[in-house]
Amino acid sequence: MAARDLQERIKKLIVDRRLASGAPLPTEPELMAFLGAGRNSVREALKALQAMGIVEIRHGFGTYVGRMSFAPMVEGLAFRTVAGHHRGEDSLLQLLELREAMETGLVSRLAGRLPESDLVALEALVDGMDQRAARGAGLAETDRAFHATLYRGLDNVLLSEVLEAFWDAFHRVSRDLVEVPRDPRITSRQHREILDAVRSGDSRRAEQAIRDHFHHIRTRLHSSAPTDANLRPNEPV
Repeated sequence: MAARDLQERIKKLIVDRRLASGAPLPTEPELMAFLGAGRNSVREALKALQAMGIVEIRHGFGTYVGRMSFAPMVEGLAFRTVAGHHRGEDSLLQLLELREAMETGLVSRLAGRLPESDLVALEALVDGMDQRAARGAGLAETDRAFHATLYRGLDNVLLSEVLEAFWDAFHRVSRDLVEVPRDPRITSRQHREILDAVRSGDSRRAEQAIRDHFHHIRTRLHSSAPTDANLRPNEPV
């Protein structure tokens, strides 16, 4: 039986039995009998599914349904962006544009609709940004928390995880590839404008605030590009 067929049958088993993340799968002998396949074939199929985050193999304990996170997608996005960058492509900017397209299309739906508890949490995050910016400290983690808190108001777990995956891939790659000039005071002000726009209920203002934020990031990326087209960031001169 083809390896792909075995993988699909194991995935179908998880779906048909409604197994949740962390639930144990049948033992290896049981899977062999169920699938009509040999030990090596079953093990290879499980290893492939583990790489996708669909199952988790705990040596000495058994195999369990995995967390099914977006970690493999993040790895793929990050690697593709790095590889494209070193081929001379604007892959980092392309990834940024993908994030921008998603967020500008979503933020207008949040204007005037966020519960007070989320607004309070966002206010606390922006206040923290102000304090860190005044000290010249980095804002990456607070920035991430702000966007995660903002979009949880959509009450769509899958969408929140996709946005987190794009955020993670972009920041991992930008940190490794380029030294981006930063002014935390501008970043803090822009997040406060996003919060004020969403709180006001003005969907156009909220969308423009997101666009301004991404325009600032794009400008910083352009300013960090090497002047010699033959050079790549992090390469010795």
